[in-house]
Amino acid sequence: MADSKASLSIDGKVIAELPILSGTAGQDVIDIRTLGGAGYFTYDPGFLATASCESAITYIDGGNGVLQHRGYPIASLAKEADFLEVCYLLLNGNAPTKAEYDDFKSIITKHTMVHEKLAHFFQGFLPDAHPMAMLCGVVGALSSFYHSDLDIDKPDQRMRSAHRLIAKMPTIAAMAYKYSIGQPFVYPRNDLTYAENFLHMMFSVPAEEYNVSPVAARAMDRIFTLHADHEQNASTSTVRLAGSSGANPYACIAAGVASLWGPAHGGANEACLNMLEEIGDVSRVDEFVAKAKDKSDPFRLMGFGHRVYKNFDPRATVMRETCHEVLADLGVTDPLLDVAMALEKVALEDPYFIEKKLYPNVDFYSGIILKALGIPTSMFTVIFAMSRTVGWISHWDEMLSQPGQKIGRPRQLYTGEIDREFTPLKDR
Repeated sequence: MADSKASLSIDGKVIAELPILSGTAGQDVIDIRTLGGAGYFTYDPGFLATASCESAITYIDGGNGVLQHRGYPIASLAKEADFLEVCYLLLNGNAPTKAEYDDFKSIITKHTMVHEKLAHFFQGFLPDAHPMAMLCGVVGALSSFYHSDLDIDKPDQRMRSAHRLIAKMPTIAAMAYKYSIGQPFVYPRNDLTYAENFLHMMFSVPAEEYNVSPVAARAMDRIFTLHADHEQNASTSTVRLAGSSGANPYACIAAGVASLWGPAHGGANEACLNMLEEIGDVSRVDEFVAKAKDKSDPFRLMGFGHRVYKNFDPRATVMRETCHEVLADLGVTDPLLDVAMALEKVALEDPYFIEKKLYPNVDFYSGIILKALGIPTSMFTVIFAMSRTVGWISHWDEMLSQPGQKIGRPRQLYTGEIDREFTPLKDR
């Protein structure tokens, strides 16, 4: 915290003295909480210059390509830790010891099954329902199964809810997929890792044995890690705002799922695959690159550049390595993957892309990996939601553990009519 202050002056008159606060890293912030008493509010659509909370979970420096969880660089976590280690440190603040990790892994593993009656929920959906619609509804319904653990003022109950959500999300996601293609649900197995279990529940069938590829499992684990948290994005802010009202954790995570479903947020890797399908063939790559360079053409190359990262996406470096490992190991032959590799080559070599820093981002590579693994595009955002659940629930728990929390209540700049005289309907 800094001792300096900012003065707000209007027409030469000082209206307010506002404290300037400093965190452990990043930009200083001006504390405007007392500004309302002076008769003013700030106006910041999209919250582009507003810190909505104080958090110790994730730090991003977009200008320098930095992403850290609890102070640990994302590249180190993706390469040297598994997803459950990342889950533990996001929830608890530090990387686990071997004993802490083993205990945490055991807890998550034993929570992966869902109540058998939950399976009946899916019968209420049409078979062609979007998997995100099913995920949103079923996650919200989890609160009806755990009445004894909904006291959000008790840290132990909050943590048990977090464990359940992290453990059950892959099971529910796989059930949504199986229901959409008319196959029987597959139960989780305690002898598999988190990523292996998800792939097992997605692709195994009762009629034959399914062996999970170690390369595929490692790639899936890294996708989970690289999407685990991303500071105060739209869905995380949604979870925090819902949680500020005292809503139960399952309702809050369902709200996060709903926010992530928006194409401007969680649908980026799905948009990448749709773009590849539009291009269709390697022979047309130059044509579409030219369209992307043409300022008068509305066409955009999806999966290149990033709103937050101005130089490079630190997650993309790891994801690129993993992408090429998967393609080499699986030996997949798919025209769309050929198009993707051709686009990658252009983006990494063309001066136009280099100058404008339009590098392939994490969504570009994760979309290619999921496509190579045989996962349909309708499941891409579901997998994103699975990954982000630990980030959401960590922010929810952090918020509730901080003293002085209040229900979120943004203000507005009113531009409508005022003081209109109402005429009863009989006189109109």
